[in-house]
Amino acid sequence: MRWNVWVADWQMQCCGEPFSVGATVSWTLVPADRAWLAQALGEETAATIEWSEEHHDEPSADQMRVEAQVAGISAVHARMRLAEGKDPYSYPVDGVLSPLASADGWTPNQGEREFIGYLVTLTADEDPLT
Repeated sequence: MRWNVWVADWQMQCCGEPFSVGATVSWTLVPADRAWLAQALGEETAATIEWSEEHHDEPSADQMRVEAQVAGISAVHARMRLAEGKDPYSYPVDGVLSPLASADGWTPNQGEREFIGYLVTLTADEDPLT
């Protein structure tokens, strides 16, 4: 089995454990917010991301717990755009991927692009859902 997993910067900074390519991780995964990821990374990349790593949600039927090996890590940096409206907020656009050997949640920004998280590829011999 192979999964592309979104790991948000704030999740990692709050409660995450550093990890590296080749390491085995035990993570709780929830369905990825592909609409948000499409804004940040584009439709094509977002379509490949099925799961997000999660520390804070209450247990639910749509979660799964996996023990898997980290096959790849990319830092994601994006420009932040201010949304207009009554309650303006910033959202990421024009994201770029930068391969890494390890992740600790504190990857530096790249000029105008802010660090927003990691795209991590996990592999496992067995499907945890079977």
